[in-house]
Amino acid sequence: MANLNKVMVIGNLTRDPEIKYTPKGSAIADVALAINRNYTTDSGEKREETTYVDVVLYGRLAEIAGEYLKKGRPVYIEGRLKLDTWDDKATGQKRSKMRVVGEGLQLLGGRESGNSGGGGGGGDYEEADRSVRRPPARQESSARPAGNKPPHDPDLDVEHDDIPF
Repeated sequence: MANLNKVMVIGNLTRDPEIKYTPKGSAIADVALAINRNYTTDSGEKREETTYVDVVLYGRLAEIAGEYLKKGRPVYIEGRLKLDTWDDKATGQKRSKMRVVGEGLQLLGGRESGNSGGGGGGGDYEEADRSVRRPPARQESSARPAGNKPPHDPDLDVEHDDIPF
């Protein structure tokens, strides 16, 4: 039987990333997202529901998060679910927590915007291709002023009858 463990979330950071380093120097970032859902009840009442998700990032992704992410910033994260279990030192009870292990992220919103919503520019970062940014899309004007024709080049703009073969 096939298995799939894939998570894709877009949300706003609830706090600045917490960056820690292993003894060998690898970065680990703990990030928390607030994900909002707006809906209308059967009676027509509009409601908003917020889900809080903990995310852990490793290596270069953790360093990028520490450098570029700030509280309130929108971000898209792809990853997988992981269940962490431990014994509570104070009570001795078994504890568990589901969180996302981030394998890729995309910064959303403007460059310096701390709490602007929506998705504009940003960079893509994935585990396989760790620090590659998408270049901004080129915007070319396809509209020409009315009545103006493109420049004519006699060497390139020939009629089919003028081609010698």
